[in-house]
Amino acid sequence: MTLRTMEVAPWEVRSSELNPQHKRLVESLTSLGNGYMGMRGNFEEYYSGDSHLGTYVAGVWFPDKTRVGWWKNGYPKYFGKAINNLNFAKVDIYVDGQRVDLYTNQVSDFHLSLDMQHGILTRTFTVFGVKFTVKRFISLAVSELAAFAWEVVSVDGKEHQVQITSYLDANVKNEDANYEEKFWQVLDTQVSEQSSSLSMQTVPNPFGIEQFIVHAQQTFAGNFSAQASAASDLEVSNTFVATVEANKPAYFEKFVVLTTSRDYADLAAVQQGATKIAQTLAGQSFSDLYAAHAAKWEQRWHLADVQITGDNDTAIESQQGIRFNLFHLFSTYYGEDARLNIGPKGFTGEKYGGATYWDTEAYAVPLYLALAKPEVTRNLLVYRRQQLAQAQHNARQQGLDGALYPMVTFNGIECHNEWEITFEEIHRNGAIAYAIYNYTNYTGDTSYLATKGLEVLVEIARFWASRVHYNPRVDKYMIHGVTGPNEYENNINNNWYTNTIAAWVLEYTAQSLAQFPRPDLNVSEQELAKWHDIVNKMYYPYEPELQVFVQHDGFMDKDLRPVRALSKDDLPLNQKWSWDKILRSPFIKQADVLQGLYFFGDRFDQATKLRNFDFYEPMTVHESSLSPCIHSILAAELNKEDKAVEMYLRTSRLDLDNYNNDTEDGLHITSMSGSWLAIVQGFAQMKTWNDKLSFAPRLPHIWRGYAFHINYRGRLIKVSVNAQQVSLALLEGQALTLSVYGQELTLEQQLTVPFGG
Repeated sequence: MTLRTMEVAPWEVRSSELNPQHKRLVESLTSLGNGYMGMRGNFEEYYSGDSHLGTYVAGVWFPDKTRVGWWKNGYPKYFGKAINNLNFAKVDIYVDGQRVDLYTNQVSDFHLSLDMQHGILTRTFTVFGVKFTVKRFISLAVSELAAFAWEVVSVDGKEHQVQITSYLDANVKNEDANYEEKFWQVLDTQVSEQSSSLSMQTVPNPFGIEQFIVHAQQTFAGNFSAQASAASDLEVSNTFVATVEANKPAYFEKFVVLTTSRDYADLAAVQQGATKIAQTLAGQSFSDLYAAHAAKWEQRWHLADVQITGDNDTAIESQQGIRFNLFHLFSTYYGEDARLNIGPKGFTGEKYGGATYWDTEAYAVPLYLALAKPEVTRNLLVYRRQQLAQAQHNARQQGLDGALYPMVTFNGIECHNEWEITFEEIHRNGAIAYAIYNYTNYTGDTSYLATKGLEVLVEIARFWASRVHYNPRVDKYMIHGVTGPNEYENNINNNWYTNTIAAWVLEYTAQSLAQFPRPDLNVSEQELAKWHDIVNKMYYPYEPELQVFVQHDGFMDKDLRPVRALSKDDLPLNQKWSWDKILRSPFIKQADVLQGLYFFGDRFDQATKLRNFDFYEPMTVHESSLSPCIHSILAAELNKEDKAVEMYLRTSRLDLDNYNNDTEDGLHITSMSGSWLAIVQGFAQMKTWNDKLSFAPRLPHIWRGYAFHINYRGRLIKVSVNAQQVSLALLEGQALTLSVYGQELTLEQQLTVPFGG
């Protein structure tokens, strides 16, 4: 069941309804970020109703002690958390001595709008006879800057005194803290008539993880008059007042510069860094700073925008969905800092710890390869190479060789405390290797593979070689005790996808070593022979009568039935059923076997894909945000248009329509790439197998057409599709040979072929 709280518009997420029941959901949907920091769409002023105040800084985290009822050897000692940062948006507003609180006040003319094209959040409301227009953005032009502006005007013909007190508030906590802990201690506060600052540091921890310093300072502009300033143990504030009249607006602007010890050596350097940045911004108005920020968004959209045309509501919903997802992806990560990765909630919430998952390599890498410079994806690969030693540590924790990349991490050390995830969901190790292949195959750049990439591949291959076991009864290698991509199955044996990607890693690593010999990696002929033996004798569960790959040993013994056999009251399963009941059921959380058919699509013919899709999709509940896009891509390839469209709408509007009833916890950032994949790899059927770019576009009947850009091997290409023709324009770079509907063509400036070939 979906819940739509915001209106449908091509470039906006907007609402004219102030509904306290949906406050957290709307806060998630209207989050802002710039890759360096971000915040949920909380009101700046006091709000006494339910709300999730959340401000986050990239790379700033805390190792919270793992809390489990029964400790098991190998458990991570801590659970890494993206911690709620100081609340730098906070203000208190009084009109004629009455506190503004939109939860209890009589409010009229409320409107909220997130402009995705320019990255600005605007809110208007009228209370106590005064109309407020509030704007804010997190700057792309100056990563350390957050800017806020208020326009205040009387609308009842009377004069009103308006007081605004602006805070930097360190009295914050995480909603997922184990014991209501506070993770921050204040180091320094400074106040003056026109500015104030606060420096804080994460509290000590017993795990040797660095303590982070965060410093913020606020300055002001406008025609409000300074009245007072104050400092206490946990906050600083500045108070301003103005008399507002009809048709004579008063203006108040607030600028926050935030710096951290990730970029500076100590407290003094962190403070000096902020002061220097603030000095460069001095004298610039909110409008000046916004213009520079908006220009950066325009540059990003020039490359990344996907244009969908159509006359019906579904086409507009489709358009809003893809832009919403691209906006939040690029608000979270744009590759500027190789120390960072893409957290599954980005700057929109704390769930999942806010750390790095395999989602990045499996789902985000293809998008960034096409919509950003190659260095962006390379930084994601470098991020993992920098953590190779920690991945080796993770493998040793399980008594295994090589390297096991973590399911959840900030620094490369596994920090997830669920047994079936930490110890069993090891297929994530294959995604790290697949990203190296994907980058090399897409860009044609083999330099990373030959150097840092092979160092990672060899250690991952060694892990898989030590994790399999040989079964002499059937002369096969097997992998027991795993959780596949379908997390509604735990501790199972011979997950088809896990076995498939493990064998592929061994094969790809051996091939890469043959192409780029690395004697320094000490891979012996005996070790290579073992890898080849595993590849040749890997066990893959298979059902000969149905001719489908079996998800894992024993799956066919379940009470197999489709999701349509369930009552709507049963869904979502993870909120309605016991975990035991879910594990015993045949219902699938996300693509599992089908994930393998997507990754290795050139290895399987259409008939094989069709049989497996028809078998597994009806049993899939799509309760993972990563599920709909894979099904949409495969459905489009198999000419199942209705299913492809259904799954596209689900992946593109997963959060906008709150499909899984969990968006109030934060957005599903890493799965947002799925909407782009569903269009480009699904409807447009863009493939890059074996160093060859190809397209075979489909056009959903709900659209008149669509268009997008891709970067590919030094070229910028625009692809446009409508019911009459497919057009490809080479906007930058040299001529390229590619395939459209199986016909080999040379793209020099522009190609046009009839739709459908």
